[in-house]
Amino acid sequence: MRKIILGFVLVMTAGAVKAQETTVADYHFTLEDCLNYAFGNNYNLQSMKLTEEASEDAYQQSKMERLPNLSASVGENLNHSKGSDAALSGNYSLNANMTLYEGGNISNTIEQNKLRKVQSTYQTSQYQNNLTIQILQAFLTVLGDEELLKYQAAVVKASEEQLNQGKEQFRYGSILESDYLLLEAQYANDQYNVLDTQISRDNSLLTLKSLLSMPVMDNLQIISPDTTSIQRMSLLPSLNEVLDQTNQTLPDLKISQYNIDIAKVSLKMSQANYLPTLSLHGSLGTGHTGSSNFGTQLSDYLNQQIGLSLSIPIYDNSRTKSKVTQSRIALKQAELDRKQTELDIQQTVVTDYQSVVSAYNKYQTTNIRQIAYSKTFDVYRAQFNVGSITVVDLLQQQNNYISALSDYIQSKYEFILKRKILDVYMGIQITM
Repeated sequence: MRKIILGFVLVMTAGAVKAQETTVADYHFTLEDCLNYAFGNNYNLQSMKLTEEASEDAYQQSKMERLPNLSASVGENLNHSKGSDAALSGNYSLNANMTLYEGGNISNTIEQNKLRKVQSTYQTSQYQNNLTIQILQAFLTVLGDEELLKYQAAVVKASEEQLNQGKEQFRYGSILESDYLLLEAQYANDQYNVLDTQISRDNSLLTLKSLLSMPVMDNLQIISPDTTSIQRMSLLPSLNEVLDQTNQTLPDLKISQYNIDIAKVSLKMSQANYLPTLSLHGSLGTGHTGSSNFGTQLSDYLNQQIGLSLSIPIYDNSRTKSKVTQSRIALKQAELDRKQTELDIQQTVVTDYQSVVSAYNKYQTTNIRQIAYSKTFDVYRAQFNVGSITVVDLLQQQNNYISALSDYIQSKYEFILKRKILDVYMGIQITM
């Protein structure tokens, strides 16, 4: 009995430990919660921030190049030759070097690293914008599936009632067996639609977790926002206002402008290779031969040296000329890329602006359509219950309603997504 009790305790303990190991986190997130969690945990975004830190370090290090460098050397040798005793000798020195002039390369390197440091912050902002749009898309897809599931559940319930009604009618000979089988098939199809939508929702939640860099097995449930303010969202600023604000806030243009500035500095650095380099160097040293009078020898051999070194480039197989040419080409490419980026952004904004207008009109149309088909379907259901219409007529109206409902929900969240993307372009905080 003791062994049995002990075994039972061990099994229960192991089960409790295992349960603790497999405990998953439970999250209930609004859209704002998702964005905040992603900005703090997304792995790619963390990598971008590490790149910022590396750029900052490179900038700080380049400023240290103005200072002299200092090194020390210590050498001890044991000398021995035939006919003489072994003797120790040593040399000790401190050496310093400092570049006084290098065609402005030190200043240009500092400036270039400063530009790259600031540019890296805009690159992080660019990624945050793209991440925000992806999270918006996944979040709204989940919302759309959740809303569709509510309607589909009602449709399944209606199909079940129709099937029960049809079963009674078939038993009393009011409808044919083929009509009853159609009702049965419709009920099975409506159940499948619910399952398919659930899978779509779960896949969208999985995508959302990936964007948040959240463990796959954690439980994530989204909190549905108030989407009844679509009328307010439909009040758009003018296209010119959107373009102006986008040009001021979108990091893409700033990144391309920094590419131009960096290319200009690179050209200066290439041209500096034509200029001489002036360096200051100095050293302090001493040494000894043998081990006798060690202190006296160090004092006697003490020496100091200071000097200037001028390096004048004369001919380097046209390497500097080629480098200057390549730098000029890189600058022209950066300028062209800046113009192309501006053109692409303008085209994207104009296209997306028009898409928002179109999406809102589609939403209004599909809303009217789904209301009409909903009422029609209710009328046909009532008529079928009293036997005044055929099963085919009923199912046709039901399928029309389901199709109209699906179009309505899709257009609703498509409009919200496209409207919020405009806010991202304009640098407006995303809330719902």
